[in-house]
Amino acid sequence: MTHYATLMLSAGIGIPVLAALNAALGRTIGAPATATAVLFLVALTAAVVAMGVTGVEGISELAAAPKHLFLAGVLIAFYVLSITYVAPHFGVGNAVFFVLLGQLISAAAIDHFGLFGAQVSALSLTRAAGIGLMAAGVWLTQQA
Repeated sequence: MTHYATLMLSAGIGIPVLAALNAALGRTIGAPATATAVLFLVALTAAVVAMGVTGVEGISELAAAPKHLFLAGVLIAFYVLSITYVAPHFGVGNAVFFVLLGQLISAAAIDHFGLFGAQVSALSLTRAAGIGLMAAGVWLTQQA
């Protein structure tokens, strides 16, 4: 289990770095959408290399997959476009804090209702309090 936590901690560390780097690229070239497209080209290349290393299982099943599952691509594009545009104006920390708050709310709803086939984990008072504390933390960061 600790390897899962370590992997996700590393991914979490990467999110603000991604935001700062791509925001700087968008600002440097004066085009957030172009910076986002370049990010996705680099990401596609990395994903194809990973597929080459691990194998291309699943390709033949893509046509049968429910089409709504492909909305994940639209959501990641929205995230990267919005953070690339917003971070230079609002600050990387501020932008990521609100993203984190949104992630906590969304994750709690997905887990509570078992949406998209997720394991059901009811929203307990403790989890709700944690989300409330996080929201208070986001509010506090905006007071400085």
